[in-house]
Amino acid sequence: MSFIIKGRVWKYGNNINTDIISPGQYMSLPIEQQAKHAMEAIDPTFYQKVQPGDIIVAGDNFGSGSSRETAQMVLKHHQIGAIVANSFARIFYRNSINVGLPVVEMADISLIQEGDEIEIDLLAGKIINHTQEKEYTGTKLPEHLIEMVKLGGLEPYLAKKLGIS
Repeated sequence: MSFIIKGRVWKYGNNINTDIISPGQYMSLPIEQQAKHAMEAIDPTFYQKVQPGDIIVAGDNFGSGSSRETAQMVLKHHQIGAIVANSFARIFYRNSINVGLPVVEMADISLIQEGDEIEIDLLAGKIINHTQEKEYTGTKLPEHLIEMVKLGGLEPYLAKKLGIS
């Protein structure tokens, strides 16, 4: 089984927390409106320029802060293909899988530049940078988590496993 994601890179630094990804003051709005404010503290035009399939690349501790899933949901609303980071806050990592948003750790994200076109093989843990014609090693996701991501998250995964329509 292989699960490949291809997209253009949007690159950010260290300690991008959930309040940056999904500002708390907009949590009462519908997800479509919340998504317009995604990343606005560090990238005010993010919602206008990001395209389905694009990939976020960031430094250490991506997704620190609260355990709310709105951060993952606004990125999923934008149809982000995956997030590659040096490291993730643990709860953000698991919540991402739970909502079907692929996450991959890579030791040195300085090798990838904003605008690069990359391809991620989740099962092999390989990241191919087509722009620079280089290949990197990232973390591998176990097959059952890849299946969960492919199905759109924990709820559809459990529904399939339990035979619930």
